[in-house]
Amino acid sequence: MTGDELNWRVERACREAWPAASEQVVDGWLLRRSGGRIRRTNSVNPLPGVRAEPTAALAAADAFYAGHGQPSLFRVPEIAGEMEAILDSHGYRGEGRTIHLFADIDGLEGKADPRVSVRAAPSEDWFQARFRMSGYDEVERRIFREMTGLIAGDRAFVSLEQAGSVVAVAYGVIRDGLLVLEAVETDGDFRQQGLGRRTVGGLIGWARRAGAEAACLQVVADNTPARALYASLGFRRELYGYHYRRKAIAA
Repeated sequence: MTGDELNWRVERACREAWPAASEQVVDGWLLRRSGGRIRRTNSVNPLPGVRAEPTAALAAADAFYAGHGQPSLFRVPEIAGEMEAILDSHGYRGEGRTIHLFADIDGLEGKADPRVSVRAAPSEDWFQARFRMSGYDEVERRIFREMTGLIAGDRAFVSLEQAGSVVAVAYGVIRDGLLVLEAVETDGDFRQQGLGRRTVGGLIGWARRAGAEAACLQVVADNTPARALYASLGFRRELYGYHYRRKAIAA
């Protein structure tokens, strides 16, 4: 498999691990919308293969998002950067640089841990811990619940309890042999205790038993603590990055 093929394989797996409520394909561009503040499910994403000219995507995005009362937002991965010039010319501002990390499953540290609960569906305790740690409002809670119900394929929701409450969570989805790690959170009062490492390690152990051959994730480029955690588990290969371009709202 070439590097480009791997990149697009990871691109698709990560997208499907966090599905949008509605999607529309326009000449090789995927317009996603869920509402709320999550950018990747409210943005235009390139698809592999032949794509229409950027100007056509821009017009389609403006019409699509205007119909939902949202400004247009483009997710621009480095493997498909042809939108940059036209977005510049239309006043789209850059934000949110993120990178993809990758590792073969055999190169990762992770095993069953009796303290880590692994379930095929999120429990109410899992949801409440995620909401508390992420500061979700009521709308975002509803959107997140709906999103988890849309996930296809093998999936696992992991959590770790301490002092009688859930203090670390994550979930993973296996798509095309790839484990995609998502929603990794540790309660602020319980950090620096190795709980995130235990939780993600339990997820890796589950994926290995389920037959995953590799794993990938997305992490904000300047999130030093998260990157250190993932490196300690074996995620040391950086594939490609992406950022967002948001349409400026006229004053």
